[in-house]
Amino acid sequence: MKKLFAAFALALFSLGLCAQDMEWFDDAKLGIFIHWGIYAVDGVSESWSFHNEKVPYDKYMAQAKGFTASKYNPEKWAELIASSGAKYTVLTSKHHDGVALWNTAVGELSIPALTPAGRDVLTPFVEAVRGKGLKLGLYYSLLDWSRDDYPNFTVNNTRYKIDEDPARWQRFVDFNFAQIRELSEAYNPDLYWFDGDWEQTAQAWNSPGIISLIRSYNPAVVVNSRIQGYGDYATPEIGVPIARPDARYWELCYTINDSWGFQHKDTNFKTPYMVLRTFIDCLSNGGNLLLDIGPREDGTIPSEEVKVLKELGRWTSKHAEAVYGTRAGVSPECFKGGYTTLSKDGTVLYLYVPGKPSGPIEVKGIVNAVKKARVVGKGTELKHEVYNKLSWQETPGLIEIYLPGSCLDPAFTVVALELDGPVKTFLK
Repeated sequence: MKKLFAAFALALFSLGLCAQDMEWFDDAKLGIFIHWGIYAVDGVSESWSFHNEKVPYDKYMAQAKGFTASKYNPEKWAELIASSGAKYTVLTSKHHDGVALWNTAVGELSIPALTPAGRDVLTPFVEAVRGKGLKLGLYYSLLDWSRDDYPNFTVNNTRYKIDEDPARWQRFVDFNFAQIRELSEAYNPDLYWFDGDWEQTAQAWNSPGIISLIRSYNPAVVVNSRIQGYGDYATPEIGVPIARPDARYWELCYTINDSWGFQHKDTNFKTPYMVLRTFIDCLSNGGNLLLDIGPREDGTIPSEEVKVLKELGRWTSKHAEAVYGTRAGVSPECFKGGYTTLSKDGTVLYLYVPGKPSGPIEVKGIVNAVKKARVVGKGTELKHEVYNKLSWQETPGLIEIYLPGSCLDPAFTVVALELDGPVKTFLK
């Protein structure tokens, strides 16, 4: 009977959430990722710096003595996130180094216990986020390189093998479940962003059990894919996939510079335009963007990152219609001048036009008649004409839209084509 139940649970949880429960995530489009921990003190790579033996473990952990959170203002963080146009945010409650941001009762490593900050920094963030009406996501590392009962440590060192000491491994599994239970009881997040699953199997992690646990608190909680196949959406990293992902739901996690957490020497910040172009690329392919910021140890956010978030806010506020609730666009063959999305019902085709076009915008392969062409955010109706539509061919004509310079956005102008029904394309 136990085996039968386990098989049933495995099949059930592998299916993930229904479309209705995923709708808020599908509509949200933009989230802000936050990597914050003791690694911001020296500005080293979060956890990986000691795992890859670039920094001695003791020196890495000594950073805790310099983590003050002295200028930490979670209300300002939440205000900045909301002003960017993001609808959800994900904070690293615990990275692979095992240092928890909250006052955990089941582990010795935490910001309250180890650092001059001396307090729980997760709870006030959760309260500020909820106060702004944002969806709350919590990052949690399944692996914990600091714990003696976790088998792996540095890249050149393994403490033990699970099959040779199952009791020791079970102690770690129990610890993991206890911390995840704490997070669910205290914060009941809308989304769990797991990480580190690659080092063990789904069976070893008890991935079905983790899903069962968190959904006992929130049946509709959204879970990312990094839990050995039991999540609800895919998580490509850094670069937008060249081809549209097969997954129905996906999210690109993306850094503003070259680092996840704050690093003093990393000044290679992406421009607001580059981030916006990446965001639009995600929209066009039916995905979300989870844009990462890395606060300093004192809780301040670098001005370069603030600048990017504010420009995102300017653009998303102006073009909200063409952002939230949209779905993947038509084939790039239909609009080679840029990216496209569709309204949820498929009756509005949005064209994202970069810079200043050298002539009319051309769209081809659209079978539908265009009822109206207009500029999103301004409402200006645009002249449009159909060329090369021959009565004896079923091939649709070319649609040309004339976009005056006075209507252009400094970054991307969005043109809405209102169609006579759900979009139909002619592609062979």
